[in-house]
Amino acid sequence: MAQKYVSVWYDPKGDFLEVIWERAAGYFRETEDDRVMEKLDLEGNVLGFHVLAVRTLKGKPLEVALPPGAAEEVESS
Repeated sequence: MAQKYVSVWYDPKGDFLEVIWERAAGYFRETEDDRVMEKLDLEGNVLGFHVLAVRTLKGKPLEVALPPGAAEEVESS
């Protein structure tokens, strides 16, 4: 099985966190939380996500529902 990598990037000046587990052409889509956007490929598979206003998370967990099947994609990556 080939190794998979997760790319995590934080921009403190922009207060922006991005987590991508697969690089591919795609687009960002809004979630139920205005601070979170999920990245999807052209077929609708979840590739990662980004979080705006990370500092607002202090002491509070952030929970966002992923589309059906996304958890299996992350586990198999």
